[in-house]
Amino acid sequence: MKKSLKQVLTTVGIAAIALVTLSACGNTGLDSGKSSDTKVEKKAAKDIKVGVSLSTLSNPFFVSVRNGVENLADKKDTKVQVSDAQNDTAKQNNDVEDLIQKKVDVLIVNPVDSSAITPAVKDANDAGIPVITVDRSSDGGKVLTLVASNSTKGGQMAAKFMIDKLGQDAKIAELQGIPGASATRERGKGFDDATKGKLDIVSKQTAGFDRAKGLSVTENILQGHGDIKGIFSQNDEMALGAVQAAKAAKKSLVIVGFDGEADGIKAVKAGDMAATVAQQPEEMGRLALQAAYDHFDGKTVKKNIESPLQLVTTENAK
Repeated sequence: MKKSLKQVLTTVGIAAIALVTLSACGNTGLDSGKSSDTKVEKKAAKDIKVGVSLSTLSNPFFVSVRNGVENLADKKDTKVQVSDAQNDTAKQNNDVEDLIQKKVDVLIVNPVDSSAITPAVKDANDAGIPVITVDRSSDGGKVLTLVASNSTKGGQMAAKFMIDKLGQDAKIAELQGIPGASATRERGKGFDDATKGKLDIVSKQTAGFDRAKGLSVTENILQGHGDIKGIFSQNDEMALGAVQAAKAAKKSLVIVGFDGEADGIKAVKAGDMAATVAQQPEEMGRLALQAAYDHFDGKTVKKNIESPLQLVTTENAK
């Protein structure tokens, strides 16, 4: 009899713990992915605290993303705190943890690395803070939405342009972005798949989405493959570095970038770059913050919010 009573008490205790746990999980305001019934505590734009973590503010593209967020925030009287990860995954995770501790209502994150950001995204999930990613996704954790251009499609656009410009089997090189970033994978896949059997990619090297690295890596490529006719760069910063290297080596190359940042467009207009797959970074920032507003207004937010792309060439740039 005593044993039976002990078993009953144990069962009751376990049930109570389970009830408390379930109650705690139900008040986050962030859908766990298992239920569509989770209710969001509605908040006006002026009452929302926004934390923003960008991969680097040394790249003008992400400065434009920040401007898109801040310009809309100013109109809505929303408080925004922005951190610059300086292309350092450890710093970015620390920055995000700091924003979580400050109890922001929503996080807008442009990951340095899509895999490395996962623990920080999961910590935000545990804290009930919605996460919106921009330009690059997170490989793990729950994200409210990804605001990005279709990078695979953009890679295909660049490939078609280079094939038309250079002809069948032309030798080219490819400058790749930060390993692990979703944009690196997707732009590379779109380009590589579309050029298979049509262009001869003699060299693929990482230049970390950085202009200075784009310069040095291109110098090395030209030393080993002086007969290449073109370069596809997975962003404009690396492409601009490639332009410098080509000029120094007195090489005429068809250089195609990706992003459509101001310096990239200027180089296309001048004929230093042949083209760039232009995104709209300021619009991406605006769309990310608008998604946060929609979430706290109780509206359904799409899992992917696509920002438009346009191929800007020397012929149409003016």
